[in-house]
Amino acid sequence: MLGKIIEIVENRIIVELEIDITSQPNIVGLHLIFEDGDKRILGEVESVNKSQLIANILGEFTSNSFVPGAARRPSFKSSIRMINIKELELLLGSQNFSDDTVYIGNSNVYDNYHINVDINAFFSSHFSILGNSGSGKSYTVAGFFQRLFINTKTPPAEANFFLFDAYGEYTNAFSNFQERNSSLNYKVYTTNIKEKNIIRIPIWLLDVDDLALLLNASSPNQLPIIEKTLKLVPVLTGNTPAVIKHKNDIIARAVLDVLLSGDESTKIRDQVTAVLTKFNTQELNLESKIVEPGYTRTLKQCLFIDKTGKMQEMELVVNFISGFIDDHLTLEVSEKATYYTLKDLEQAMEFALISEGMLKSDKVYDMANVLLVRLHSIANSDSKEYFSYPNYIDSTAFIYELLHNESKGKCQIVNFNISFIDDRLAKVITKIISRLLFKQAIANPDRGSMPYHIIIEEAHRYVQKDTDSDILGYNIFERITKEGRKYGVILGLITQRPSELSDTVISQCSNFIILRMSHPRDLEYIRTMVPNVSSEIVEKIKNLKPGNCVAFGSAFKIPTYIYVIEPSPTPLSNNVDMKKAWRGEGKVVSQSHTSSAIPEVNMQNIPPSPLMSGQALVSPQVSTNTQISQSTNQTVRIDPNNLMS
Repeated sequence: MLGKIIEIVENRIIVELEIDITSQPNIVGLHLIFEDGDKRILGEVESVNKSQLIANILGEFTSNSFVPGAARRPSFKSSIRMINIKELELLLGSQNFSDDTVYIGNSNVYDNYHINVDINAFFSSHFSILGNSGSGKSYTVAGFFQRLFINTKTPPAEANFFLFDAYGEYTNAFSNFQERNSSLNYKVYTTNIKEKNIIRIPIWLLDVDDLALLLNASSPNQLPIIEKTLKLVPVLTGNTPAVIKHKNDIIARAVLDVLLSGDESTKIRDQVTAVLTKFNTQELNLESKIVEPGYTRTLKQCLFIDKTGKMQEMELVVNFISGFIDDHLTLEVSEKATYYTLKDLEQAMEFALISEGMLKSDKVYDMANVLLVRLHSIANSDSKEYFSYPNYIDSTAFIYELLHNESKGKCQIVNFNISFIDDRLAKVITKIISRLLFKQAIANPDRGSMPYHIIIEEAHRYVQKDTDSDILGYNIFERITKEGRKYGVILGLITQRPSELSDTVISQCSNFIILRMSHPRDLEYIRTMVPNVSSEIVEKIKNLKPGNCVAFGSAFKIPTYIYVIEPSPTPLSNNVDMKKAWRGEGKVVSQSHTSSAIPEVNMQNIPPSPLMSGQALVSPQVSTNTQISQSTNQTVRIDPNNLMS
């Protein structure tokens, strides 16, 4: 027996040692069992001196399971021993690899103990991967997904991962999927307009909320004009007689509002001239002929103001304009969307502005007109390429196209490289595509049968507490985290600044993989917002080495310290080798992660756990920088039989 309990303070157990601890390796971080009959309570060694150790209670073992939580305390008569292999497997998972689990890496407490996570437990809930720049986030993500797809006999061929790649660094890690397994495919879209595979979103798939995001709407009062625009655009697209009739009706109503406004004649003339200069048809324009017995004049001539400041032909102009108004004309909008372009949308918004009588109020017009200015700017810039689609396609077919390559092969990972555009547009595109996926999942009658995983790199730049909720009534990422699980839409966040994320989003995450974090604000945020994080864990997060992480959540019984296995091939997230760059010594490579011949991680290359062949437990290694997986540190083993003596 290790010793005896001398004090129980809340969740901490103080043990007086009955062994010579100086003859033993370091046991900090290892797990103890406080056993009293059939009651087995688990503790983790927090600290130790020559005469005492302190352990924190983590939970309790039943016959064939582990129940986390500190609901019960051990009795003073409990015997104290080290955890055995059977209990360790209940705690950290089986050492047997299976197609139902994903291998993350090895425990950095128990040497070569493999940490495998259940696919359902991890991927059926929203998750976050957090860590400072250089802590190994990209390596962790790349390696995790490589082993999920490649190192299994039955790869998840029907998986649908949409990765928003803020730096374009993951293509190198996933591009050889097909070579590894013929049933796997990887697809990349780019925001570089000079390349072929540009992200293109059909503009007609965008609804009011999407356009509000694209046009950076700042008030809910701007939404009606967007809604009217979307109703008008399918009607006004083209030059059929019916379309012309609609245009004439809209223009005539706007002009009539001006004519009957009661303003001064000069102001009326100027406003009518401005409207008909910008909005006109072949039948209704400033040069339209007004025929009266004995003479014919143009509409422009009839707007003449005499020396007394009056428009003598006001009645004539009103009657002429009224002839284009049809009170029985209805806006017939097809339930099926039709093909149109940004230019068509811009024209529809122009007509929407005048049809809503915006000209009668300068303040209201200015607020609505700013949307038109922004739309015009997009339609006449390089950004138009992202919303230009060559042919009509509905949302179901569009998502199908996203998930299949040119030979119609199913792609399990679709990468959107958003590194060539500014953050605002990148955020809009990320939100729009996420919203399309969410709507598609909701519409699926077989709910959850086709799950979508939306993985967002540098999530703090896109998943924020925006004004969306004030303007639209919701934030799409917050809605996904609150409602997405039941429809199979799962959000994965990768970020170095969790404190800048939406509180609602991160509070809905069930699993966390946290690498080194050092910013005080982020550490405090993690401590307060992430469940089951103690002050002790926060302190350890500050001192984690690159590639080491602490994982916890619904997929883990207890907070688990892991060093992740290096991916092969690696993502392009290397640091700049300044010495070579400054000296012009050819291709710039990273100073870190430069191990020779990185072996492919597969079941044959993973060494068996020493625990499988005996009862030896091990202390934490001196160094576990797993970005370079060839560790040369000697393993220090602890024999529980010696500790019992």
